[in-house]
Amino acid sequence: MRLKGKKVAILLETGFEDLELWATSLHLQAQGATVIVIGNRSGQECQGRHGLTAIADTAPVDVSPDELDALVIPGGWAPDKLRRRRSITKLVREVYEQGKPIAIICHGGQVAISAGIIEGHHVTGSWGIKDDLVNAGARWSAQRALSDRQIISAQGIGDIPAFLRLLDSALHKKTKK
Repeated sequence: MRLKGKKVAILLETGFEDLELWATSLHLQAQGATVIVIGNRSGQECQGRHGLTAIADTAPVDVSPDELDALVIPGGWAPDKLRRRRSITKLVREVYEQGKPIAIICHGGQVAISAGIIEGHHVTGSWGIKDDLVNAGARWSAQRALSDRQIISAQGIGDIPAFLRLLDSALHKKTKK
């Protein structure tokens, strides 16, 4: 229960990468964190790329960045839809501005780009968005998972264990302060 008392948001939209959302959510809950799933609206049901579904607990306009300890952006096709929502990019930017961890995996970096928080960070992600990350001012790394200041990033589902270790470490460090 290393993360007891922590509250982590995970962003949701149709086309999310099933394992990136569910493995992260289940892991955080097993470590004692409270996980809230944020979709376009409360109660929104979304299907993942491989058929699993998830339901949003709340909408971004109903969440204050003050109540969160971290925010996770899974990949898949969902980030391309999420990045178009001003309420989503505003929440991501505000959590980032408070110095809290933003964890992006696979195509999740698309949301970070649109939120304007990626410039100057060493990041990784899906090779499909490498050029987008570089053009947004990030310093690309071929590492499978890495952490640079408060941005945690990973390339894809095969990197979930390393991604979660980095996220756990970032959340645990915030506890010690």
